[in-house]
Amino acid sequence: MKISDRGVLNCGEPGTRHATSTFPTIASLGDGTLLATYRVGTTKDSADETIELRRSDDGGRTWSDPVSPFDATVNGTRGSLKLVYITPISEEHLIASALWVDREAFPGKPLFNDKTEGCLPMAILLSDSHDFGRTWTPWRVLPLPEEIGPPSLTSPLLRLPSGRLAVSIETNKSYENTSQWFQRVVYAYSADCGQTWGSPVTVCQDPTARIFNWDQRAGVCPDGQLMTFTWTYDRETTCYLNVQRRLSRDEGVTWTAPDDLGFSDQPSRPAILPDGRVVIAWVDRFKSRSIRARLSQGIDAPFLPETEVVLYELEANIPETAAGEGNTGDLLAEMSVWNFGLPFAEALPDGDVIVVYYEGTASSLKASWARLSF
Repeated sequence: MKISDRGVLNCGEPGTRHATSTFPTIASLGDGTLLATYRVGTTKDSADETIELRRSDDGGRTWSDPVSPFDATVNGTRGSLKLVYITPISEEHLIASALWVDREAFPGKPLFNDKTEGCLPMAILLSDSHDFGRTWTPWRVLPLPEEIGPPSLTSPLLRLPSGRLAVSIETNKSYENTSQWFQRVVYAYSADCGQTWGSPVTVCQDPTARIFNWDQRAGVCPDGQLMTFTWTYDRETTCYLNVQRRLSRDEGVTWTAPDDLGFSDQPSRPAILPDGRVVIAWVDRFKSRSIRARLSQGIDAPFLPETEVVLYELEANIPETAAGEGNTGDLLAEMSVWNFGLPFAEALPDGDVIVVYYEGTASSLKASWARLSF
């Protein structure tokens, strides 16, 4: 595997509300084009953050001017859009799923409360397009029980072999809740293209609350299996463990035992090729200070080191450190200061893979892309 091309999806503009570009995603549409989304804002966590879209007709090498079709006010409440994923449903039908943050409940407060480990009120929003993403319906709120807490959206909607859709949600605590955090990942299912949803079911949890399964990225394999990659955190030692892979043959009802992939930190959404090969990218913040990617030859095959490519490497001469300084709240709060991360991989129609991620400086972050060939 090699990097055959690379470029910039969106540049940061220091000192403006477009200073930071983060949470980039790519969707390959039925007409052969690519649709990219990314979040822009004054800082990495700001009340003025919103989502822009760009389109590419040449496999991601060049991009259209940005558009901002999504409103950040929901049911009369001012908020911000943290991210938007696009899921193709049919030839022209797309569903956008968004993570929305209520900015009125605790004005001026950051997303994470480092004292309680809670977060601001959030909601998952859905919108439909029936013209390849050129126009969108008004947002509708995905209803969730109060016990979920502020929901985190960590993957695009999953199109399952049965025809159902699944949404993967990470539970959180409310902002001022001082009780222990029993984090878990739940799925909700829809049998009518996202118009109505069943009650959430837990698919991943440590009942002791020691191990957290953060930012679980999911994909559907060619044979219908679900595949997830999890950013695994040990609360007791305040250390990131190795990324774990799980598979499900029954649309999330049961899962294989976690497979330790041998490298740690935050994984990307996987790019799953039609022949079953898989590309995963990940962020290594505390050792090599880089974003890397590897290839596996099959759904349950190893990601061999000899396939590894480096997508980004921090140039500053900073000594290696280990996650283990401070508590969990400190680690959550420091997410706002990292200047690279959040890779997202997508298989392309021509057999290549494109990975998008963010990089830059404290005052300006850009969304970049790299094309991987085999």
